[in-house]
Amino acid sequence: MQRREFVTLLGGAAAVWPLAARAQQPVMPVIGFLSPGSPEADTDRMNAVRRGLAEVGYVEGQNVAIEYRGAQHQHDRLPALAADLVTRQVAVIVVVSASGALAAKAATNTIPIVFSIGADPVRLSLVASLNRPGGNITGVYLLNSAVMGKRLELLRESVPAARVIGYLANPKSAVTEPETKELHEAASALGVELRVLNAANESEIDAAFATLVKERSVPLLISTDNLFTDQPVRLVMLAARHAIPAIYPYRYFADAGGLMSYGSDLADAYWQVGAYAGRILKGTKPTDLPVHQAVKVELVINLQAAKALGIAIPLPLLGRADQVIE
Repeated sequence: MQRREFVTLLGGAAAVWPLAARAQQPVMPVIGFLSPGSPEADTDRMNAVRRGLAEVGYVEGQNVAIEYRGAQHQHDRLPALAADLVTRQVAVIVVVSASGALAAKAATNTIPIVFSIGADPVRLSLVASLNRPGGNITGVYLLNSAVMGKRLELLRESVPAARVIGYLANPKSAVTEPETKELHEAASALGVELRVLNAANESEIDAAFATLVKERSVPLLISTDNLFTDQPVRLVMLAARHAIPAIYPYRYFADAGGLMSYGSDLADAYWQVGAYAGRILKGTKPTDLPVHQAVKVELVINLQAAKALGIAIPLPLLGRADQVIE
């Protein structure tokens, strides 16, 4: 072989070798994050999911990617966003609402889905049972709908003279039906009337509060739908402005100035979602991961808010609180 031919051959091989090496590198798996909300509102959720992923060895940008899809609180957009993630062929779909979980289930029966929801996943037909989910879906059950009745009891204990209690709900949300059922049963047992106030967008939230004002500031329960849980400061300010005693699903409402909250530890729940997603990436099947129940709930009472509302929280109730903000 002539020297010139040998150099040419060697140069061609050098150009091909890096391409071949790159072709043999594993493709980074992609997790789809499906939410009814917005990236800003989901920052804490996504950070907790990232911590869960890191716990099992996955770091975003290094060996896993995350693609976000948010419906901007328009539930009818969720099916199309879920279908988009399926078309993208993501490795796992993480969903943070019951409506999103139902949309993802309708979009695929092969791509693993990991949810964090407050409604009973068995009742919603997302899984066959909590211990043996079956199919391609598992996740975390926050027990939010199951404690709606307890929230009503706590609010009534704080405002014992109340004969009517409002419930702010999103009629387009999958959590509304089970929450409403739970509340009607609790209201009947306590001898109070439940007034359901529907709001599917921000302007309707304002209208709902205006209705409560006309009815002399009826005490209010807030649904666990993301339309409301993504706006803690706004809802707390509306309640304070109109002197409405309210109980909220999560402690960050009480931290923001709300009267009281009763609900699950969200940071732990979303960490668990991330850990489950990571285990699935490592090869575990969703059907082998029991639905994790976030059984711990915490009661937080804000005495500053109570004083502003002219409410004297009963001492026995204060004694049961996990935290009292003074």
